[in-house]
Amino acid sequence: MYKGIWPVAPTPFHDDGTLDLEGMKRVLDFMIDAGVDGICILANYSEQFVLSDEEREVLTRLSLEHVANRVPVIVTVSHFATQIALERTRLAKSLGASMVMLMPPYHGATLRGTPEQIFEQFKAVGEVGIPIMVQDAPMAGNDLTVPLLVRIAREIEMVKLFKIECIPATGKLRELIAVGGEAIQGPFDGEEGITLMADLDAGATGTMTSATIPDKIKPILALHAQGNREGASEVYRQVLPVINFENRQCLWRASKTAMMEGGVINSDYCRHPIAPLHPETRAGLLDVLRPIDPLVLSWGK
Repeated sequence: MYKGIWPVAPTPFHDDGTLDLEGMKRVLDFMIDAGVDGICILANYSEQFVLSDEEREVLTRLSLEHVANRVPVIVTVSHFATQIALERTRLAKSLGASMVMLMPPYHGATLRGTPEQIFEQFKAVGEVGIPIMVQDAPMAGNDLTVPLLVRIAREIEMVKLFKIECIPATGKLRELIAVGGEAIQGPFDGEEGITLMADLDAGATGTMTSATIPDKIKPILALHAQGNREGASEVYRQVLPVINFENRQCLWRASKTAMMEGGVINSDYCRHPIAPLHPETRAGLLDVLRPIDPLVLSWGK
């Protein structure tokens, strides 16, 4: 069950900074048409850090209602306060989410949960009774050691998946799978799939990329799962320039720019203090996208 490509949906805004709810529906429809195996909402690549609590609830309801079980939906519920993470988890479960994604508790550059506090927060969220993906991301700054992750996997029944996007991800995935065994049901990578081939070789069963080119990344996972590593590597080499450009120069703005170019959404606006892409960077992104002819550039035209 826990395999394939589960990209993060961007949050579209109008040019005045208000939520584009119709655009959100189109984003979800595009992703499903692109063949994703699941969708994650309200993650860092959804610009969760510029959304109010009220907007989060609106987007959670809209997304789950609009997807209507066509694919599983992961709702990100991360918060420093365990009580708020619990409230978000209960809402997601009540609205029909398939699972939630949770980062360890942190706030700013210096306030982070201890290993025991991290375990306690995941345990509390697990008691809500919905599968959990642990997000091991550099943004949190927590040192999620393999022994801690394995303890979480073995002692908290609802912890099923692990999105490993720390540096270096490949070695950590390999060790996590070796030490955790059957408790590690869904080892995933992130970071737009920039180390995807190495991570698949290490045992990853899925990836959580951006929503820019899921139709071009999915065949890599399918070919690798079939034992055709040479074929997977060939496809990976074709898309790696896009992944690298996105990861190193654009981040979450890449999906929005590509979607605006392809008519999925009407604006690639990002809320201040996020700056828009420089015109040369935007042109460079489209320049590396066009040769691989991704669905995103034609879906809305």
